[in-house]
Amino acid sequence: MTGSSPATRATPVPAAPSWSGEFRAIFTLGWPLALGNLTQIAMGTTDVMMMGWLSASTLAAGALGANLYFMAFVFGLGLLNAAIPLLAHDLGRHPGAAPPIRATVRAALWSALFMALPLWFALWWSEALLLAMGQEPELASQAGTYVRAMQWALLPAWGFMVLRSFIGALERPGWSLAIGVGAVAINAAANWCLMLGHWGFPSMGIAGSGLATSLSNGLMFLALGVVTLGLRPFRRYRLFAGVFRPDWRRLGVFWRLGLPMAATLSFEITMFNVAVFLMGLIGAAPLAAHSIAIQLASLTFMVPLGIAQAAAVRVGLAQGRRDGAAVRRAGWTALGVAMGFMATMSALMVLAPRLLISAFIDTEAPGNAAVVEDALGFLMLAALFQISDGAQAVGAGNLRGLRDARVPMLFALTGYWAIGLPLGAMLAFPLGLGGIGIWIGLATGLTVVATLMIGRWAAREALGLVARAA
Repeated sequence: MTGSSPATRATPVPAAPSWSGEFRAIFTLGWPLALGNLTQIAMGTTDVMMMGWLSASTLAAGALGANLYFMAFVFGLGLLNAAIPLLAHDLGRHPGAAPPIRATVRAALWSALFMALPLWFALWWSEALLLAMGQEPELASQAGTYVRAMQWALLPAWGFMVLRSFIGALERPGWSLAIGVGAVAINAAANWCLMLGHWGFPSMGIAGSGLATSLSNGLMFLALGVVTLGLRPFRRYRLFAGVFRPDWRRLGVFWRLGLPMAATLSFEITMFNVAVFLMGLIGAAPLAAHSIAIQLASLTFMVPLGIAQAAAVRVGLAQGRRDGAAVRRAGWTALGVAMGFMATMSALMVLAPRLLISAFIDTEAPGNAAVVEDALGFLMLAALFQISDGAQAVGAGNLRGLRDARVPMLFALTGYWAIGLPLGAMLAFPLGLGGIGIWIGLATGLTVVATLMIGRWAAREALGLVARAA
C-alpha cells in the first residue's frame, strides 16, 4: 500500500460547494462509511451463524452474551462520536493545523481506555449478572465464557472507531472500509479455526468465537494505526506523539460533548432491547417475526447512519469556517440523500415483503405460517418508519456537526422512553394489539424524535446559529 492508492485519494471539494457539489461530497464520503457500518453488522452476523452450527443452546448463550457486550459497546460508541464534530470543526477553522487534531484524537483514545477499564471488570462477571436476571444456569455459564473471551475486543474496536473518525474528517474513508471488509473475512476464518477446530487448531467452542472477535478487532485497530502513521495524507498529524500525556482540558471538552451523545444513542438502542423483551412475553412466533423485521430494518438503517456521519463532518467543516450557507447546504443535502434511499427501502418492504422474509425462513412451510403472518404485519410498520428512522439519524448527525448534543439527548429520552415504549406496551397488553401494538409504539417514538430533530436543525440553521453549541 502506498500513498497513491485509490483508497487514500479524496475528491477535491471547494470550501463552499454548490448544491450539486455538496451532493457529490456527501455521497463520496457517505457510501464508504455506510458500507463500513455494514461490515460491523456482518461480523456479528457471521458469529451468530457459525454458533448455530454448534447447537441451539450455544446460539442462545451467544445471543445473551452478545447482548451484554453490545450494550457496553454502544455506550462507548456514542461517546466517541464526539470526535467527528470536534475534528471537523478544527479542520474547518484551522486547515492543516496538526496540534488540535492530534489533541482530539488523543482525548478520544484516552476516553476509550477510561471506559474500557470498568466495563472489562463488569463484563468479567457476566455469568453472575445473567443469573441475577433469572437466566438458565447452563446458558449463563456459556454466555459468561463467551463474554470473557470477547470483552477484550472493546478497546481495539473503539480505537478503530476513533481512527476511522479521523480519516473520515479528512474525507478519506476508503482505508477504514477496506480494513473492515478484510476483518470480516479474518473473523470468519478465526471462527472456523478457533470455534470449530479446523486447520489443526483446538476446538474451543463458544470461547473460540469470542477470541476470534477480539483478535479481529485488534488487527483492525493495528492496521488502521499503521495506515495513519505511515501514509502521506495522515502521517503529518503524528497522531500518537505524546499519547501517554493526557490533555485534561481537552478531555473535559470531549466528555461534555460525548456524554449526551452516548445517552442519545443508548436511549434508542435500549428502546429496541426492551421491545424484544416485551415481544417475548407475547409468544415465540411474534418474537421470531420481530427478529426478522428488526434485522431488515437494522440493515437499511446502516445507510442513513453513514450519511449522518458524513453530514456531521460536512456540517462541522462548514461551522469551523463560520460559513452558514455551507452549513445549510450540507445538512439539507444529507437529509435529501437519506430520505431518497429510505423511501426506496420502504417501497421494497411494501412491494416484496415475502421475498425479504424468505431470506430468513421458509415462507411456504406450514409450521412457519404464524411467524410469516406476524412478520408481514411488522414489515408494513417498518416500511412506515423508514423515513422517520432516516430523518432522526441525519437530523442528529447535522446537530452533532454543530456540536449540539444536550437538547437532542432530551428529544431521544422523550420520544423513545416517554412516548414510544409506554405507547407500545399499552397497545400491546391492556388494549390487546399484541406485537403490532409494540411496533406502533416503535414507529411513533421514531417519528416524534425525527420531527423534533429536524425541527431543531431547521430552526438553528435558519437563525444562523452555527458558531456555538446549545
